[in-house]
Amino acid sequence: MSERFHRLDWLKVQLDQHRPLPPQVVENLHDSLVLQWTYHSNAIEGNTLTLKETKVALEGITVGGKTLREHFEAINHREAILMVEEMVSQNAPLSEWLIKSLHQLVLKNIDDTHAGAYRQINVLISGAEHRPPEAHIVPQSMSDFIAWYRDDAARVHPVERAARVHGEFVKIHPFIDGNGRTSRLLMNLELMKAGFPAALIQVEQRLAYYEALDTAHCSGDYAPFLALLSESVERSFQPYWWALGIEKQIEDALEQAVHTSRR
Repeated sequence: MSERFHRLDWLKVQLDQHRPLPPQVVENLHDSLVLQWTYHSNAIEGNTLTLKETKVALEGITVGGKTLREHFEAINHREAILMVEEMVSQNAPLSEWLIKSLHQLVLKNIDDTHAGAYRQINVLISGAEHRPPEAHIVPQSMSDFIAWYRDDAARVHPVERAARVHGEFVKIHPFIDGNGRTSRLLMNLELMKAGFPAALIQVEQRLAYYEALDTAHCSGDYAPFLALLSESVERSFQPYWWALGIEKQIEDALEQAVHTSRR
């Protein structure tokens, strides 16, 4: 993965050279990100709102034929993204308080009883070979997870750190519901703190995404998930190049940089 990480680092340098971005560009990109991130993360979990319906729901308009839960899932996810952005601005470290607070937003008005509370029952992940730890082990598992983050996470590349934060969190599956959405929020929290754009795992990637996670959970092999996330991170730069009008320039420079590094 070192070559892939080098490529992503190069892209980040190019973006950093254009910061601060014009305010109009920032606003436009932010609105698009919130919509796309909300749509894809919810759709992965079975929400049936289309991209356009998600946009309408976020504007406060009820979509006919869709459940109240699906509307709340869209609105809640936007609020959770705003919290992630606030935590990024504070460079907040991962903590159990942060995780529970994000989860509370994800399930607000959907399941307030379990929002922000670790599960008290054993669960199975449908379609996965991995079996999460028993409920009574969850608090210690989360404590160990935070200890790992505090002691070891900074030693790896930010993209790998984001992948492992996502993977190890969802491996524990600490909540009854909302683990997937929360894990992707935590993943992007790490990416954004490191100066990378938020990466969107698209609903069309759902099968490959689930398979890569199950591989990581059952064998400890994160290579498939790292490859998938790295592709998503690279794709997340594209809206910036388009907004700045430098797509062709970046494409040519990247090709040259790759060619030079291989000589």
